[in-house]
Amino acid sequence: MTRNRITSAVTGVLVLALAAGCTINIGAPAAPSSEQGALAYSANDIMFAQMMIPHHQQAIELSDLAMEVSASEEVLDLAQRIKAGQDPEIEEMTRWLEQSGASSMMEGHDMGAHGMSGMVSEADLETLASLASPEFDVMFLELMIAHHEGALDMVSMIDNSANTEVRALAEAITVAQRAEIDEMKALLGVLGG
Repeated sequence: MTRNRITSAVTGVLVLALAAGCTINIGAPAAPSSEQGALAYSANDIMFAQMMIPHHQQAIELSDLAMEVSASEEVLDLAQRIKAGQDPEIEEMTRWLEQSGASSMMEGHDMGAHGMSGMVSEADLETLASLASPEFDVMFLELMIAHHEGALDMVSMIDNSANTEVRALAEAITVAQRAEIDEMKALLGVLGG
């Protein structure tokens, strides 16, 4: 999904939510814990989680493939760190959705490769899986750079969230993925990509 389509989708959901006076409340049922407080997630926060979970899942799928195929110590290390970093983020966003009663998928939206910025197509996944190092490593890095850049575009949806937990996740994703993009670009330079 292009940035304009994401913005249009976000705007549409927000307009409907505002018109209905809708806020999704998340927290402990009766008395919120002092650590978590009474948290409210906006429709935009929820939509972000519904989109970012499958986006992160694909990054983990790509990382798993790299750990099976790559012969590069650097690529293997990167893939392990991507998986280790994104698994807990998926768990956190899944918790938001479960506690809010929201579906894990956006109703009426295709969450496949064409639905979100940076998602890798099935054809590219098949091509990647057919390669061996070092060709695999170059394509993996190119795809993962685009994937991470797509995630950074999506994070802009929640940059101004009223929820401190959501803003903290946005910052964590931004810092980690920018650093990984820089690292991957440097690796591509070494590998000749």
